[in-house]
Amino acid sequence: MPELPEVETTLRGIAPHLVGRRISAVTLRRADLRWPIPREIAELLPGQRIDAIERRAKYLLLHTRAGSALLHLGMSGMLRVLPPDAPLGKHDHFDIAVQASGKQGARVLRFTDPRRFGCLLWQAPGTTHELLAELGPEPLTDDFDGELLWRLSRGRKAAVKLFLMDNAVVVGVGNIYASEALFAAGIDPRRAAGSVSRERYARLAAEVKRILAWAIERGGTTLRDFLNPDGAPGYFFRELHVYGREGEACHTCGTPVRQVVLGQRSTFWCPRCQR
Repeated sequence: MPELPEVETTLRGIAPHLVGRRISAVTLRRADLRWPIPREIAELLPGQRIDAIERRAKYLLLHTRAGSALLHLGMSGMLRVLPPDAPLGKHDHFDIAVQASGKQGARVLRFTDPRRFGCLLWQAPGTTHELLAELGPEPLTDDFDGELLWRLSRGRKAAVKLFLMDNAVVVGVGNIYASEALFAAGIDPRRAAGSVSRERYARLAAEVKRILAWAIERGGTTLRDFLNPDGAPGYFFRELHVYGREGEACHTCGTPVRQVVLGQRSTFWCPRCQR
């Protein structure tokens, strides 16, 4: 599943081609994805100018005066900016076409999603969609730090990795990056969240910020179904220390990396480096 860096990479890839341009048409090739596509998408978006594109957690919002299109890539979704006559693929589910602007010709924002777990929803002006209403802070902002993690974790018996992946605590720290941040902080992912000290949470928060920022800089983590908008894969996957490396030697100490399932997600850690 594309995680926060992949979504941020997508945002940075599509925004220069769309922001400030007027939507000429919306083409929906099916009535639903994960959920039904609201009628406002087809009725209100055409004719509107895209004023900004924002990422909130793993969602993208295309803001216009009439309201905002809310998109999620799901497990296998991909957004690309293409010429209007680009050939259609089997799993190309919708296009948002924009008019030519200056020296840039007309373009379409095309959503491809073989598994159809993505979404295209609507957020009315001045409101917050229910999917966004209860989200925690963004991990790369000053609102997220070790003190927040320490305070929210008191009395929590759940594994610290599951706590870190709770979107009510902090958004966008998905499975890959939670495993990598816990390794970098030297914390066993199975440890009860309430047993981690204030000092270790300070280090964990710092590592979350560092790793996510580095992954964004490198273009995200390439998974089987994800490509950047320009078709080039990300490269952060080549630098993973524990994720997906069960049985391989830890890069730090040489101990074989272990795997366990926590919350139905594969978790990787070094039993020597992480306590």
